[in-house]
Order: sequence, then structure tokens, then C-alpha cells
Amino acid sequence: MPGTIIGCLGAQRSGKTLFAYKLVKAIHEAYNIPVYTNIYSPQDDFHYINSLEDFPLDLSPKILFIDEIHRLSRQVEEVLYPALEDFALDIMIGKGPSAQSIRINLPRFTLVGATTRAGQLTGPLRDRFGILLKLEPYSPRELGRIILRSAGILGVPITEEGALELARCARGTPRIANRMLRRVRDFADVRADGVITKDVADEALCALEIDHLGLDPIDRRMMTAIIENYNGGPVGLETLAATIGEESVTLEDVYEPYLMQLGFLTRTPRGRCVTQKAYQHLHRSVPGGLTPEPPMEQLTLS
Repeated sequence: MPGTIIGCLGAQRSGKTLFAYKLVKAIHEAYNIPVYTNIYSPQDDFHYINSLEDFPLDLSPKILFIDEIHRLSRQVEEVLYPALEDFALDIMIGKGPSAQSIRINLPRFTLVGATTRAGQLTGPLRDRFGILLKLEPYSPRELGRIILRSAGILGVPITEEGALELARCARGTPRIANRMLRRVRDFADVRADGVITKDVADEALCALEIDHLGLDPIDRRMMTAIIENYNGGPVGLETLAATIGEESVTLEDVYEPYLMQLGFLTRTPRGRCVTQKAYQHLHRSVPGGLTPEPPMEQLTLS
């Protein structure tokens, strides 16, 4: 697919870089096309480059894999457009009447880019994505299967119910699920017989102060501060960060997205507000009356 731009989009820790990496590796192994990337991968025969200046200009087909492609400078993007469309680069040499244009033929290559912030790409580059792959958060059932697979690799005895309990609290992210599996494994080795069951997982998560939705103490401190100090909001991000003693960037990038996915937090032009669901989750009286929280769905891996 020379000249094609393949974009892998997704939230942080959604697995977009791994997905793009596996895609590039599959093409590389199937067609023996060399790969040039800004990801250092010593276990593969990919060519690591620091900048596009390291990209060779011989005419053999190539794959250019750029992680966090939104960080490309505008000048580099302007060079990529003719390179991808015409496989050539026109360079002006000299000034005034003596100036002349030289065309340099470029290799036919495919660009694969992964990014968490598609909105920061310029419109012309974003519109040139020929194939756009959007990664959504994993469901608890999918995460349960991932946890069972990881437990098999690590040699950790775990039941299906224990895997599902961890999956519920993993925020839809495989990386968090695997991290929790390791922590609960340590707990099971010390406080139980080494087998992760639903009861052992519940006890371990309780010790880690993680509730059944995957909310940790900082998530709850955010919502509690808005309710107790600002009557449910709105409150500015910087003010909220100062109130709970956290960096505003951390709250905005790490904690807010998941709380908004759950419907516990909203953003308004005046600041952040908690919703009725947040009151119910924290067992606080909702202004206007309390609506009982619906029971959680029973999940299975079948």
C-alpha cells in the first residue's frame, strides 16, 4: 500500500501503539519490507531513527512507523505531503533569477502513525489518513480473557470469577489489568493459598482501596472535594488540583477521562461538576432526592 497513511487512534493506555507495532511487524514479516521507526525495539530488526533525516532515500519500498505522530512539526508535515502523494521532493536551490528547482525521487513507502490526540494533527494530514483505526476501551469480558491469558503466562492460578473481578476494576485498560494481576498475585501468595478467587480479589482490591468500578482514592477525593467544598460544582481545574494537592495535568489526563466515561463528572465552560451518579456512588444525598443505584450486571466469559 505505498503512499497510504494508516492511523491508529485511541486513548492513553488503550493499546494503540502495540496494535500499530503488531500491524507493522506483520507486514514486515510477510513482505520483507524494512521498517523505520522512532520506537526503539532491540528484539526486532527494525531501524531506529531519531528524525526523518535518518530515513534513507534509496528507491526500495519501506514502512515509516511514527509513534505519537501528533508531535511532528508543521515543517515536517509539509514535506510529507508531496513525499506521500508524488514520491518526490522538490527543493529550491539559490535565490532570485538564478534559483532552480531540483526534484529528488523518494522511495515508495507507507506511513503508519499512532496517536492519542488526533485533534492536534493538522487538518491536511488528518484528511490524508487512508485507513483510520480507532481503538475503543476493552469490555470486562475481553479484559477477563486477557487476564486469564496473562495469568497462564505468569503461572498464576486464577479462577474465572477472580479474573472478571479484576477486569471490572481495570478501567478498560489491559495495562492496568496486568498490573493489578501482579499486585493481587502477591496478595494471594501472602494472605491466601496462592489462588486468585473472587473473594481473594475482593480482599486485595479492598486493601489497595480500589472499589468495584476501579476508582482509587484520588478519584474519590476529586468527587468528594467538589461535593463538600463547592456544592457539586462548577469548579475550575486549577482550583480543584490545589484543593486535593495534585497536579492539574495529572487530573486532566489521567483521572478525568475515566470519571467522564462513567458519567460521574462533566466539563462546563465554568468548570467541573459532579453528576447525580457521583452522589449515589459516594452514598451522598442527592439534591432533590436519592435514586437507588441499579445492581451490577453479572458477567461471564462465555
